[in-house]
Amino acid sequence: MQTAFPAVVISGTGLYRPPHVITNAELVEAFNRYADLQNEQHADAIARGERQALTHSSVEFIEKASGIKQRYVIEKDGVLDPARMYPRFEPRPDEQISLLAEIGVDAARKALAQAGKTGADVDAVLCAASNMQRAYPAIAIEIQQALGAGGYGFDMNVACSSATFALEQAVNAVRSGTAKCVLVVNPEITSGHLEWRDRDCHFIFGDVATALVVERADTATSADQWEVLGSKLATQFSNNIRNNFGFLNRSEDRDPGDRDLTFRQEGRKVFKEVVPMAAAHIEAQLAALGLEPTQMQRYWLHQANLGMNQLIIKKLVGAEAGSETAPLILDEYANTSSAGSIIAFHEHRADLEAGDAGVICSFGAGYSIGSVVVKKR
Repeated sequence: MQTAFPAVVISGTGLYRPPHVITNAELVEAFNRYADLQNEQHADAIARGERQALTHSSVEFIEKASGIKQRYVIEKDGVLDPARMYPRFEPRPDEQISLLAEIGVDAARKALAQAGKTGADVDAVLCAASNMQRAYPAIAIEIQQALGAGGYGFDMNVACSSATFALEQAVNAVRSGTAKCVLVVNPEITSGHLEWRDRDCHFIFGDVATALVVERADTATSADQWEVLGSKLATQFSNNIRNNFGFLNRSEDRDPGDRDLTFRQEGRKVFKEVVPMAAAHIEAQLAALGLEPTQMQRYWLHQANLGMNQLIIKKLVGAEAGSETAPLILDEYANTSSAGSIIAFHEHRADLEAGDAGVICSFGAGYSIGSVVVKKR
């Protein structure tokens, strides 16, 4: 006789929002000052045709290209310093909690409070993000200790899809019985790996941390529970989004400032290739569950580009969909890598009623696509 799997729910979400805002106008001013300094410094090479002059950015360019209007960051002054153009963080002693774990713990405590749980109720912690602060020990284990959780913890990275990939692992752990209550934490300090000196991408990212509590429905006490109906993951290798930073760089005698050691992408190729992949991925998952895209009350999509999200929704529901169908947080938070779809879910689900369903979906480097279908209980 086949054993029925227990129902699994998301019973709480949490969000850490950094204290500093960088508007597009502030970002453009700093970038343009940097460009002017570089053009002045390399004027002779530019005149000889050996180097291209840097072009100014603009608020209009940023908003048309992305839909982003501002972003939150943990440290602002270093990013806006034209002689630096990346954040200033102080080294911390080993005895002090790491910065990545600190913001993850903040989001985790909020998620636990919403779920009516404490750290002692958690028996697995998954820290899933686009970049980890260190190789080891795992940030997840540090978060586990800070919260007083038991069981186990591990880090995982699937770039912008890290949260949805971790969510499937959490759901499977609860269904199989290897854990009863799993905490998925997504701390994203994207300001540290964004190339703020590149006009084509200097506006893309913002810092944030999110968290999800995943548990059996029969143990959940939260007033807001979302049953996971199914999840679907897919990857396909692509170099169109890449970052070569890693522990072997030192052995390669690399210059730490080399361009390929920070975020870079072929934006137009990503747009053209990922949009149909994401739409087809969601449609196939819903079909396997016996559902139609138009039956979903909400799509909480990865927040990378306004145009991408609009086109994906149009392919799914066959019409222009407003913010009530696919809420946008990109304009306020910018691209927050794996946390984007979770922020959208965190901030835009309170109006839905029991029985309403939706899709949490991420897509990004890899390529990687993760989608999770949920229904309000």
